[in-house]
Amino acid sequence: MCGTCGCGGGGARIENTAFEHHHHHAAGESRIIQLEHDILAKNDAYAAQNRAFLAAHGVLALNLVSSPGAGKTALLVKTIERLGGRQNACVIEGDQQTSNDAERIRATGAAAIQINTGKGCHLDAHMVGHAIERLAPPDRCLLFIENVGNLVCPAGFDLGEAHRVVILSVTEGEDKPLKYPDIFATSDLVLMNKTDLLPHLEFDMDQAIANARRVNPRSTILPVSARTGEGLNAWIDWLTDAQATAAAGLSKAAAAL
Repeated sequence: MCGTCGCGGGGARIENTAFEHHHHHAAGESRIIQLEHDILAKNDAYAAQNRAFLAAHGVLALNLVSSPGAGKTALLVKTIERLGGRQNACVIEGDQQTSNDAERIRATGAAAIQINTGKGCHLDAHMVGHAIERLAPPDRCLLFIENVGNLVCPAGFDLGEAHRVVILSVTEGEDKPLKYPDIFATSDLVLMNKTDLLPHLEFDMDQAIANARRVNPRSTILPVSARTGEGLNAWIDWLTDAQATAAAGLSKAAAAL
């Protein structure tokens, strides 16, 4: 059970083909459900505050989620370098320990702040709100929020982002979207990372895309490689379009004043 949010308690089930042993703890399950409801309701309130602040400043916030080692930070570094100063970018880094990733981001010249969650398995909107206050992103900038490496817990926690982006490495299984459907179902974009390794793997890209589409037909899927730069232009174009939408919303709001 997650030491921070209690996730994994209510609906967990261990399958055993040899036998099944049933226990009913209605009172305990009721308390767990109420606790989860209270936690998520409080988180959603903070997320709404974050979203309102970001929208008022034309800041495009993206919540980047993946398994550990899928290449989120390397992809962020290459993305910021590819933007080449044409677009302000700020980063909130989430990890249980160390500030290594924030230091890698700062080396590009972009502002970054680290959140260490300790035993926590995800970022929440309250943490992110405090980080936004300290980071003070300029108007019309891109704000990347790199979540803790985990495909389960971040699915339930809105951070106030405009878009959720899943990074799926080709070193993982094609069935990841089917195994972790909640995170893929709530994401607008899937980046299939480390495509430069495909010649050395038995990863079926077509099957992986089909599985992602099965879970979320509306998501955009882009194959990319942080190492070779493959697909990064399409990713930058997606960011540019999303940022234009955010900036247009700010301009419209300003004109209405």
